[in-house]
Amino acid sequence: MKELTILVADDDQDIRDGIEIYLHNEGYHVLKAADGVEALQLLENHEVHLLILDIMMPNMDGITATFKIREQQNIPIIMLSAKSEDTDKIHGLSVGADDYVTKPFHPLELMARVKSQLRRYVTLGTYEREEGVLQIDGLLLNDETKEVSVDGKPVKLTPIEFKITSLLMRHPGRVFSINEIYERVWEEEAYNADNVVAVHIRKIREKIEADPKNPRYVKVVWGIGYKIDK
Repeated sequence: MKELTILVADDDQDIRDGIEIYLHNEGYHVLKAADGVEALQLLENHEVHLLILDIMMPNMDGITATFKIREQQNIPIIMLSAKSEDTDKIHGLSVGADDYVTKPFHPLELMARVKSQLRRYVTLGTYEREEGVLQIDGLLLNDETKEVSVDGKPVKLTPIEFKITSLLMRHPGRVFSINEIYERVWEEEAYNADNVVAVHIRKIREKIEADPKNPRYVKVVWGIGYKIDK
C-alpha cells in the first residue's frame, strides 16, 4: 500500500508537532510548514495527498495559500482557525477548503476528518478509479480521471465540489435536500449545514455556469434543495 503524505502548515510549532505525532500513529507520512510560502514550496517538490492548513500564518496566510493551491491542485484541504464564527468558516470554504476545524480541537476529531477526506478520494493508496463518464447537455464529468468540462472547456473543481456535482449528475431530476447533500458528501450527520452547502453550490455555479444567477445546470427548488435536470 502506498504511503499517503499529509502536509501540516501552522505557525505554532507545538501544534505542528502534536498533529504530526497523531498522523504518524495512523501511518501517514508528514511534511511540516510554518507558513503558506513554505507550504507552497513543499507542494511543488512533493506528492501530497491532503493538506491541513492554518488560516492565520505570517508571510502568507491560509486563505491566500488556498487560492494559489487551487489554481494548480485539487487535493483535499482541511483548514484550522482559532475563530469559531460562521463567517470565518464560510470564508475558508468559499476559497476552496473542503473541511474546517476550530481551535482548540481534539486530535481524534481531526484524525477522523482526515480519514473522512482521504476515504472519498483515496482507495488502497491510489486515487479512486470509478468507471464511467457522466454527461448532461454540455456538462461532462469523468469519474476515472476526476475531470470536469463544460462545452469542451476544462473546469477545476475542488474534491468536495466534484463530489456534489457527481451526486447531482448521477440522479438527474432528483431534488436533494441540503441535509442529504451534506450527509452523502461529508459522510457525517448534518448540523447547521445550510451555509456550508450553499457556499459550495455557489462556487460550483461560478465555475460551470455561464450565468450563475440563471443556472443552466445546478438549480434550486426553493424550500427543498438542489438538482441537476437532464
